Amino acid sequence: MQKALAGLVETGDVAALGAFLSDDFVHHRPGPTTRSKAEWLAAVGTAMVALAGMRIEIHHLLADGDRVALHSRRWLPDGGPEIAVVDVWRIGADGLIAEGWEIIEPVARAADNFEWWT
Repeated sequence: MQKALAGLVETGDVAALGAFLSDDFVHHRPGPTTRSKAEWLAAVGTAMVALAGMRIEIHHLLADGDRVALHSRRWLPDGGPEIAVVDVWRIGADGLIAEGWEIIEPVARAADNFEWWT
């Protein structure tokens, strides 16, 4: 998992990331949105152009059974917002990434989401 993501971030090589994904890979976003392997890799490729120069700080990389969780903060280029991201990946029996889930939140707006706790 770490090798797949490091290669993508360091080189922007989406094809190299694809080698770590199962053919039936599914990427989930909040709500009913899902993407196939080809759809997600195309979206990542497009994003990598716009996000060139993004800085990433990994806070946690945890594995338990067939799941890997990654918590990171990312600083978008050209004065874009700082975001907090949590990715959860499921590793298939073949050792390839079979599914991914992702939550993204702008750090500056995070405090707004705690209002209901008070």
